[in-house]
Amino acid sequence: MQELPDAELPDAELLEAVERAVRDVGRHLADRQPAEPLAAATPAEARAAFDAVDRPAARMLRERLTALRPRAGRLDDEWAREVPQEGEWWLCDATDGAVQYLSALPHWAVTAALLRDGAPVLAVVHAPLLGTTCTALAGGGARLDGRRCAPRPRTPATAVAATSHPPYAARDPEARRAAGASLAAVLPHVAAVRNLGPTALQVALVGSGHLTAFWQYGADPANLLPGALVAAEAGALVSDAQGAPWTPGAASFLAAAPGVHAGLVAVLRQV
Repeated sequence: MQELPDAELPDAELLEAVERAVRDVGRHLADRQPAEPLAAATPAEARAAFDAVDRPAARMLRERLTALRPRAGRLDDEWAREVPQEGEWWLCDATDGAVQYLSALPHWAVTAALLRDGAPVLAVVHAPLLGTTCTALAGGGARLDGRRCAPRPRTPATAVAATSHPPYAARDPEARRAAGASLAAVLPHVAAVRNLGPTALQVALVGSGHLTAFWQYGADPANLLPGALVAAEAGALVSDAQGAPWTPGAASFLAAAPGVHAGLVAVLRQV
């Protein structure tokens, strides 16, 4: 059903409409994902194949979100290190997890968030092939597939933590160094460390309880903001790696269940 333009749609109703749009785009992409990994010998070939799928999906998502909130701007640079501090802006990624999508893996997602004066007010993180949809409304909690969700109680010894490749890794040697050192530091203290692909999805899964913690080095607001809202609204603690309140321009990020957050901060402070 086509959404009707309404700049004054309340946030709770807007979130429902955004989720419908995101799910539609997810179905579109899932139907087109190849069953076998892409046979691309060069980065240019992989980029061209991905663009052929992602660009129509991104256009579809942008059109749906613009129809829902015409007065909101649109942030198109997924690698931006800063976000506008005034007004409303759509932050979305039709195929978050391009590497996994092209490799015929299920760990990719469609994400959308509305920022208001620099802070997310609603977010949807939808992984079509995993059958997982996380949503959050600022001040209204987080949900997994429509049900209230929260981090699971864990001790460090039973924690499954996740981390990710630093953004700008080729141009940010400090983030690269910290990522490697932090992995070596965290490994002895948790049950397992994994990298499950899209940053937003992994952060959201901390809120849903599937993961106990996620950390990353390097400023990465566009990829972190949607999942960060889900995690925080679900009850996870969100900070930088030093334990200070996280801001979109921070050089590190940590989301963790309350029972393990302080311990991970103590470990990461040594990096």
